[in-house]
Amino acid sequence: MRVVVNLTRCQGYAQCAFLAPDVFRMHGAEALMYDPEPDELQRERVLRAAAACPVQAILVDHVDDREAAVESATTGPAVSARTAAPMRRAWWPRTAGQRSPDRHDAAIEALRRTGRIVIVGASLAGMAAAATLRREGFTGSLTMIGDEPHRPYDRPPLSKQVLDGWVAADHTGLPRVDELNARWLLGVPAAGLDPAGKQVHLGDGGIVAYDRLLIATGTRARPWFNADEAALDGVFLLRTRDDAAALQRRLADRPRRVLVIGGGFTGSEVASVCRDRDLAVTLVERGPTPLVGALGGVIGAVAADLQREHGVDLRCGVTVTRLEGDTDGRLRRAHLSDGSTVEAEVAVVALGAVRNTEWLRDCGLAVGEWGVGCDAGCRVFDAAGVVTDDVFVAGDVARFPHPLYDYQFLALEHWGNAVAQAQVAAHNMISTPAERWPHLAVPVFWSAQFGTNIKSVGVPTLADQVVVAQGSVAQRRFVAAYGYQGRLTAAVGFDQGKWLESYQALIEAGAPFPPELRGVDEPTEEQPVAAQIPDHRVRNRHATVAVTGHDPSERRAELIHHH
Repeated sequence: MRVVVNLTRCQGYAQCAFLAPDVFRMHGAEALMYDPEPDELQRERVLRAAAACPVQAILVDHVDDREAAVESATTGPAVSARTAAPMRRAWWPRTAGQRSPDRHDAAIEALRRTGRIVIVGASLAGMAAAATLRREGFTGSLTMIGDEPHRPYDRPPLSKQVLDGWVAADHTGLPRVDELNARWLLGVPAAGLDPAGKQVHLGDGGIVAYDRLLIATGTRARPWFNADEAALDGVFLLRTRDDAAALQRRLADRPRRVLVIGGGFTGSEVASVCRDRDLAVTLVERGPTPLVGALGGVIGAVAADLQREHGVDLRCGVTVTRLEGDTDGRLRRAHLSDGSTVEAEVAVVALGAVRNTEWLRDCGLAVGEWGVGCDAGCRVFDAAGVVTDDVFVAGDVARFPHPLYDYQFLALEHWGNAVAQAQVAAHNMISTPAERWPHLAVPVFWSAQFGTNIKSVGVPTLADQVVVAQGSVAQRRFVAAYGYQGRLTAAVGFDQGKWLESYQALIEAGAPFPPELRGVDEPTEEQPVAAQIPDHRVRNRHATVAVTGHDPSERRAELIHHH
């Protein structure tokens, strides 16, 4: 049995924790944790929890189709056939506006049922795309290529339930993998792409031909800059299932102190787990506050207070310059830029992500450290900015224009974006141009740390001002609204997830900033202030473009990579 909770939808009502307490747990007021692969004996309780969820955020694999089996359960509220019906659908929810296969004409039906589709990246996005392809009627050849030896699994639990020791790292698999009727090439990375010949070259020398290709290679953890120091016993990254399993084992040995390098979401969640396990932890962040890169300095300061209140030794405005080991190669201390040292037996390097695009170098597509450029329909650009019709991209590796944000190109490392964009990409791969969809979903992300559920809609970094629109910062229950030049661009809630859907609707409608709210948990005398968003301009370009030729028929663009 496999369970996934769509935490972009979850609002922390906690009915599931009452109905299936061995599977669902509340960490604080709104932060939900769950076991992705509960024992089969929990099936009845989980089904009742899924039916009782007010926002239908619980997605269950292999639900019994017999309505009587669901209706005969005796615990919790009655489950009708109508309520149970959504649970029997494919666990990937349909995108709004999707048409049923039986409404497509013969030409579209023929298109969707033929050919060879290859998905490079056995990731959440890759899995979501594959499931969408099969659901929409594609019966052709489907090949999944992944550099890890594991089939697709869910990453968010790795920094939470897995590190906490509640869930084993190998119990995070995604549902319905066996129903895809796909050819799996796992543990073999893609090494190159020939768009003209429509071939993917593999690291073992193999070649896979395709008619349509989806790039979903995602990201990897940014490594420590010194390879010798990174190899010290006690230095960890956290991105893969194997990373999480190794770090969990080391935390279980109760090191005297854990050093976390980087105060983004991953680093903050690791620090939170360490404090939950009563481990001493020092977090070093080069910026003025943790989470400053995602939420800005004003709300980042709230996150800093939250960490210190929970016992984190937080060091901001400094960097780690060197990791020192003993004669046996074990980590012993870290040297900081302010001249101080931190004695630690474990260091977690959480310096962000690197997009997996190296295998696409020199293939003629718009590819760089920024990701893979595409249009709003997920069709990849070539180096000249012309879209292709047979190469698509989705997930963390994609960089796409969003109309709500002045058509700026966004690259989003969010669970919800990976799923939504993969669904759009898969649909467009097997549709005629007239039936293609744009990817217009408003970005949503969440993080659970220090007993607080932090949830965001929109893009906070594309803002110049922020205001506390609801609740109380002092009580750590509030909504901060972000705006740019008088327009609402984002909202971030601390244990206020139930309000975020309303803010999403305001963002989509182009609502003014500050938002005009009346009578709903209004703060007292709050005024907009500068959001203190860091400057994200790229200063060190690893690739640029050279344009040659004079006549329009001769003009060419070529990517030039700098090392």
